[in-house]
Amino acid sequence: MTALRTVTVDGSPVQVMESGTGPAVLMLHGSGPGTTGSGAWAATAQALGASLHLVAPDQAGFGRTPIPAGSRGGLRLWTEQAAALMDALGVEHYAVVGHSMGGAVALALAAARPQQVTHVVAVSTMGAPGAPLSADLDALWAAPAGPLGARDMLSRLFFDQALVTESAVAARAAAMRAGADAYASLFPPPRARWADDLALSAQTLAGVRAPVLLVHGAEDRVTPLGTAALPLLEHLADVRLHVFGRCGHVPAIEHAHDFRRLLSCFLGREQGH
Repeated sequence: MTALRTVTVDGSPVQVMESGTGPAVLMLHGSGPGTTGSGAWAATAQALGASLHLVAPDQAGFGRTPIPAGSRGGLRLWTEQAAALMDALGVEHYAVVGHSMGGAVALALAAARPQQVTHVVAVSTMGAPGAPLSADLDALWAAPAGPLGARDMLSRLFFDQALVTESAVAARAAAMRAGADAYASLFPPPRARWADDLALSAQTLAGVRAPVLLVHGAEDRVTPLGTAALPLLEHLADVRLHVFGRCGHVPAIEHAHDFRRLLSCFLGREQGH
């Protein structure tokens, strides 16, 4: 049973999708306009079944979670809000799965909460020290709400252009329009500073004690393998990397079956099952 509800976190509302019971897994979405926790992870959550307690929030500035008064968003806010959400839910120990921006948040959270975070799956992740802003991420962050922006964005996300269907474009365009006002404040130009904000220091990465699984597409143009994932191998104490060939920025969609099997195996093994 999947449920959507609002949880008050440090006095501010956070929209959360929850499903299943068992070991807890916090699932953090990426930064594309129109992205939400349920939109990013509902299909994966359904496929993983009810044996895990999956928690997929809309992070601040996305979906139905507003940016708290006095804040502008950014890595520190997203990391602190994620930690406080799990505290509010009464979850002491949990794995974190993060996509793109969410991967950087997941790694930062693991460094900040080493006693709580049991392991990390960072998918198409940001966070590598000194990683440059790619032209495709710059364009993705700037994509205007509507069908043209949605089509351009999806074409950059996927290696397989057959996935850029009319229904996918229409759904993304609607989501982009729904969240346009809040999103506009998150990544204004010049955008390289927001990529810098999501880059973690070597010191922070050295503080990640949980085992980390990096999952990446060989053809990822948004966070290229060579500048996004490979440098992290030098900085993380307990890390492994799985690369999907013929895959862009969203392995959870382009290689859905293998991605879910990989996730289940890593989460199950680390939980001692």
